[in-house]
Amino acid sequence: MHLRSTLLAAMLMERALGTPIITQDLKATVTLTIPKETAKANVYDWSEGWKPSFNIHQSCNSSLRAQLQQGLDEAVQLAQHARDHLLRRGNRSEFTQKYFGNSSTAMPIGWYDRIIASDKTGMLFRCDDPDRNCESQKNWAGHWRGSNATSETVICPLSFHIRRPLSAVCNLGYTVAESKLNTFWATDLLHRLFHVPVISEGIVDHYADDYAGILELAKTKSDKSGIDSNALQYFAIDVWAYDIAAPGVGCSGKPQSSKVSSASTLAPTATPKPSQSATSSAPTECHTHADGVVHCA
Repeated sequence: MHLRSTLLAAMLMERALGTPIITQDLKATVTLTIPKETAKANVYDWSEGWKPSFNIHQSCNSSLRAQLQQGLDEAVQLAQHARDHLLRRGNRSEFTQKYFGNSSTAMPIGWYDRIIASDKTGMLFRCDDPDRNCESQKNWAGHWRGSNATSETVICPLSFHIRRPLSAVCNLGYTVAESKLNTFWATDLLHRLFHVPVISEGIVDHYADDYAGILELAKTKSDKSGIDSNALQYFAIDVWAYDIAAPGVGCSGKPQSSKVSSASTLAPTATPKPSQSATSSAPTECHTHADGVVHCA
């Protein structure tokens, strides 16, 4: 009787609570379905494929590549400092007045920036001689390939023998006014880069030739100074000399008064292409301009 009463009480309690009196150690198993990673949706990336660095052809062996790469790196450094000097000093700089006159600094800043950061996909520097110009024109230090390959530049062996690094600026008797503009890898490569349409857009050219002509151009036709290849090079190396190589001193030098200004014409200046038979008497270091005309300095 007592047992029956106990069972009855337990059954009534179970109904009241809705749970069995006799508990079990039950562990719930939850199965989660984790979806596999789906392929990333195509997302617009404005900078995809942007290549601001230079391409060097496999024809340049390891030592030539190292020398050329250093030269290209220094060309970018030179352009960066020229741009930064203009951004910092603007038209207040005596160097800006000297090379660009009263024209807007936006033009040269833009061209230096194109050297620094424009997309150089397709541009190529090579050390072989596909057009046989290094071989046949013994005084050539390099050339733009023109219609054969508008984005390619050949660097001839002569360049590797005579070019100096930026660490030599203001050394060994160098002055901006009296020494060759292409003494250094950096200035020479700036010149060659301004021949390539990817950089110059067919706008940068030669409107004055020598140092005196560049100074005259800044005074008389300053609107052309900001798109003159030599003016852009002279400004860059002069401010590098004054700001970096020999701070506050520089090595501008004095222009030779005997030189005749070549800024009297707005047409790009160049000498006619020498004939193949006249290479023995050709001036040192010839190169082609963006229009295919050969210039010898």
